[in-house]
Amino acid sequence: MYSGKGKLIPFPHFTIIMVIKAIHEVIILKTVNEIIERAKTLKPKKIAVAVAQDSEVLSAVEKARMAGIAGAILVGSKGKIEEIAEKSSISLTEFEIIDIEDVKEACAKAVSLITEGRAHILMKGIIDTSIFLKAVLNPESGLRTGSTLSSVGISEIYGYDRLIMFSDAAMNPEPDFEVKKHIIENAVKVAHAIGIDEPKVAVLSAKEKVDPKVASTIDAKELENMNKKGQIKGCIVAGPVALDIAVSREAAEHKGYENPVGGCADILVVPNLEVGNVLYKSMVYFARAKSAGIVIGAKAPVIVTSRSDSDETKLNSIALSVLVSDKFGM
Repeated sequence: MYSGKGKLIPFPHFTIIMVIKAIHEVIILKTVNEIIERAKTLKPKKIAVAVAQDSEVLSAVEKARMAGIAGAILVGSKGKIEEIAEKSSISLTEFEIIDIEDVKEACAKAVSLITEGRAHILMKGIIDTSIFLKAVLNPESGLRTGSTLSSVGISEIYGYDRLIMFSDAAMNPEPDFEVKKHIIENAVKVAHAIGIDEPKVAVLSAKEKVDPKVASTIDAKELENMNKKGQIKGCIVAGPVALDIAVSREAAEHKGYENPVGGCADILVVPNLEVGNVLYKSMVYFARAKSAGIVIGAKAPVIVTSRSDSDETKLNSIALSVLVSDKFGM
C-alpha cells in the first residue's frame, strides 16, 4: 500500500488475514475440485471411521491425509485393516487404529470419539447403513441435537455452471411437511458452507400447480409460503416445481414460469427418499457426475456414502464435511 507521498506502507498482519477471510467467504464454489482446494486452506479435521477395513475407505482417508485435509482414527478389525492396506500399498503409520472386531461395537466406539471431542467427522466404513445409523441415532450416544437428520448430496454435472445440491436421498423415507422444512434448513447450511449466501431451493413435484390429489404439491406450496413469511431463512424457496423448470432456464421461460428459482435452482428438495435415491444414481451413472454427500443435523457431519461409491466420492465427501465442520464450528 502506498501513501500520498509515494512511500510504501505495509499492510498490518491482521488486515491481510481479514482480507483473505473475506475473499473465502464471498467465493461460490462451483466444482467438486474447488471444494477440495478450499478444504486444503482450512485447519485439518479428524475423522472417526467406523468399521474401517475397506480398501476404498482407506484410500480416501489416506488421500485426505496427504492433501492436508484431515487425519483419521480407524476403528475396526486391526488385522483386516492392515491386510487390506498392505494389498493396496497404503501406509498406516500416520493413523491411529482401535482394534474392535464386533461391527456394532466399532460403530459405537467411532461415535464416542466424536462426543469425546477426539474427532470432528464421523464416517461409515464397510458396514450396513442401518447398523451404522442405529449407533448414530442412539439417544445415549450424545450425537443427536434434537434436529432432523437428513442427507445432502452435491453433484458436478458436465455442462452446468454450478453445483447441484439435492436432499434427502438417504435418511427420511416419506418426510412430512415439518421434516421437509428441516431438510431445507439442513441443505441451506451446506450451501452456505460452499459460499452460496442465498441459495435457491426448488421443492420438486410433478407439476407447478397445487393439486389436492398430489400431496407433494401441497407441502411444496406451504414451504414456499413459510419462506415468504420469514419462517425459513437464508434462502429463496419455490414450490411446487417440476425438475425441468428447476434446472433449465429455457424450460422455465418456455412454460412462462416467473420465479427467481426457475432454471437457477441450487438445491433440489425431493418428495421422498425413493425419488432422491434415483435422482442421485441417475446423476452418477447416466451423467457421470462427480459427487459428494453428507448427513447433517447431528453434532458433527456424518459421511454415509454407499459401499459401492469410489474412493474419489468418499474423498469429495470428506472435503465437504471439512467445510461444513469449519463453517459451523463442529
